[in-house]
Amino acid sequence: MAEKIQAIRGMNDILPDESHQWEFLEHTVRNWLSDYGYRNIRMPIVEDTRLFVRSIGEATDIVEKEMYTFTDSLNGDSLTLRPEGTASCLRAVTEHNLLYNTTQRLWYVGPMFRHERPQKGRYRQFHQIGVEALGFNGPDIDAELILMTADLWQRLGLAPYLKLHLNTLGSSAERAEHRQALIAYLEQHKDALDEDGQRRLYSNPLRVLDSKTPSMQAICDNAPRLIDHLGEASRRHYDDWRAMLQAVGIDYVENPRLVRGLDYYNLSVFEWVTTELGAQGTVCGGGRYDSLIEQLGGKPAPAVGFAMGVERLMLLLQDKALLPAAPAPDVYLVNQGEGAALYALTVAQALRAAGLKVIQHCGEASFKSQFKKADASGAAVAVVLGDNEVAQQQAVVKPLRGGGEQTTVARAELAAAVAAHLNR
Repeated sequence: MAEKIQAIRGMNDILPDESHQWEFLEHTVRNWLSDYGYRNIRMPIVEDTRLFVRSIGEATDIVEKEMYTFTDSLNGDSLTLRPEGTASCLRAVTEHNLLYNTTQRLWYVGPMFRHERPQKGRYRQFHQIGVEALGFNGPDIDAELILMTADLWQRLGLAPYLKLHLNTLGSSAERAEHRQALIAYLEQHKDALDEDGQRRLYSNPLRVLDSKTPSMQAICDNAPRLIDHLGEASRRHYDDWRAMLQAVGIDYVENPRLVRGLDYYNLSVFEWVTTELGAQGTVCGGGRYDSLIEQLGGKPAPAVGFAMGVERLMLLLQDKALLPAAPAPDVYLVNQGEGAALYALTVAQALRAAGLKVIQHCGEASFKSQFKKADASGAAVAVVLGDNEVAQQQAVVKPLRGGGEQTTVARAELAAAVAAHLNR
């Protein structure tokens, strides 16, 4: 027997018993985003490596350690499986000039790839729903994004389990000033930093503040705060954003240690966090990235957005029993005898044309075996076709759930008889 080939660790199959739950989430998300005027965009999974180096930043963990990068054997180009969606989306917007004299509200969903140690809620192939609002300057669009996500949590039943954290990262000049103060402060505590903290000290000191190492918490708490280095415009944007959230009744936690793992963020940053999933508590995160379009070769334009992890949302929905049961067919079509298979094909199609969901048994099997499969399918009704039914152009309708008498009806009356059993 040949050796079985298994999926790559951290890249998981989504099997039929679970995929209907993903479809439920995706359907909810599509309707939700349509209500807010967002349109779908679909980008390639593979991009030029330079896109992510330029946008995410060479000193980030993603670029340094996590990207799946390979050389194209035909032309020697360096290509990368996308580790996140914003850079790809803005590359497409820039390439196709989608911001010419207009704004854009866009969304996408699909797999992303990062080479890291798999654990619950964190995988090498994972899925994100991304939302990008492009060409909008003021804090009102930042507030709308928060309202949108709060609305989604209500629709999904997750609102009690999620808390909003927010912060401001100011402008690039303000971050540069704060960076110098932060490095000087961290140098005084260099011996107390963990391995990641020492590695990031000069390359990405803001991320040191994101450390989860218990022994570093006091150091991080007492570090210089970026908010103390904000200029008037940045502070006004932050104040106006918070005022809007307060006016519409959105509760939040100001978290001065909240940073994003990507270099392109500025001004508003936020995360929706849960305590229900252990270490992987961030379900949705985003913020502003007003300079990214220009970095990617486009005309300067403001931009803000967020991404949410589908796997983490699914874990939370499963944990709180908020996902629907697997869908069941209306009818299981049992058939046996001379000509029954052909008759069953035409009967099944007629029932589907009448708006019913039908599974037709295919292949030879006893009635007993077929009825076992009919019951296991969850169908409400079995339609039985044998030699007599073929000859008389009839069908037997047998309720499988909730009682009721078995009846024999003419083929022309079958759809109505089934619908009556289903109370339609």
